[in-house]
Amino acid sequence: MSTTDGPAPARAATAGGEAAAGTGRDAIVRAARRAFTLRPYAEVTMRGIAAAAGVSPSLIVKRFGSKEALFNTVADFGSAADALFDAPPAGLGRHLVLTMLDLRDRFGGDPLLRVVFSLGIEDERTLLRARFREQVTDRLAAVLTGPDARLRAELIAGQLLGLGATLSLHRPDGAGAHTSRERLADLYAPGLQRLVDGA
Repeated sequence: MSTTDGPAPARAATAGGEAAAGTGRDAIVRAARRAFTLRPYAEVTMRGIAAAAGVSPSLIVKRFGSKEALFNTVADFGSAADALFDAPPAGLGRHLVLTMLDLRDRFGGDPLLRVVFSLGIEDERTLLRARFREQVTDRLAAVLTGPDARLRAELIAGQLLGLGATLSLHRPDGAGAHTSRERLADLYAPGLQRLVDGA
């Protein structure tokens, strides 16, 4: 496969995920996430991602191997889910809000929203939806107790996407940008917690 173009991405996930540290790695992943979200896969080039990340195309090839492997890294929600669900159910609502805000800062954008805003071809959107369902919604449903766990998991995921979309829509001068994380959690977490509890 060419390092500047290539066929539609394979469905096999690559190991790692986007949370691993590395001097240029996080910048590459952020630039790739923006590129794959804003343009169809076929229009994204390694050269363009490198320019946006401030690195050389050869560094991307060294770190990821190919555009396909880079897409698979960007399309992996596993590391975000690890952080989001790392709390006991009794405090999960607040933890979800605070962790989502932390992840937005760390990755320069919402780690979940690309599943909504991807402009790729149908195969790419299908892959993103399938990965999101498996790595986020299904995983959350498995830890919820009580009735309607699947439905509640979908609603929780929707509320997290809504939070990210709202903050993005109103930045940089919206009220959310000038509100503390704790206050945002005070206002937003109770609704999430009700869904977690099944009340």
